[in-house]
Amino acid sequence: MKQHYTDEKTGISYTLQGDYYLPDLILPAEEEERHIGVWGQRHAKYLKQNHKVLYMNLFTSGKLSSHLADVDEQAQEMFSRLVNQMAEREGVTEQLKLENQMKWVARMNNIQSRAAEIVNHDIIYN
Repeated sequence: MKQHYTDEKTGISYTLQGDYYLPDLILPAEEEERHIGVWGQRHAKYLKQNHKVLYMNLFTSGKLSSHLADVDEQAQEMFSRLVNQMAEREGVTEQLKLENQMKWVARMNNIQSRAAEIVNHDIIYN
C-alpha cells in the first residue's frame, strides 16, 4: 500500500497510519505572536467550558490567540481606568498613602476587587 496519496477530487492528501488513511490536517498559522495575560486566560477557560463551539471555531481558524489578546487588552484597559476613577472619586490619593499606608492599601485592595468584578462580568464572562 502507498504511504501517501492525494484525492484528486478534493485535493486532500492522506497518510497511511496502520490500516487507515488519515487526512493530513494542518492548522493555519497564527498571524502574529501576542501576549495573553490573566484576563485572556480567564476568557479562554470560560470559552472552553461554556462555549465549546465558538472556542473550537476560533482555534481551528487560527484566530484564538488574536481574540484572546484583544480581550486581554480591552479588559486590562477597563480595569486600569476603573481603578483610577474609583480611587479619585473616593479620595484615595498619594497623600493618603504617605499619611496612613495601611488604610491606603485596604482601600486600594477594595477598589481593585470591585473593578475586577466589573471587568469579569462585562468582558470576561460575557
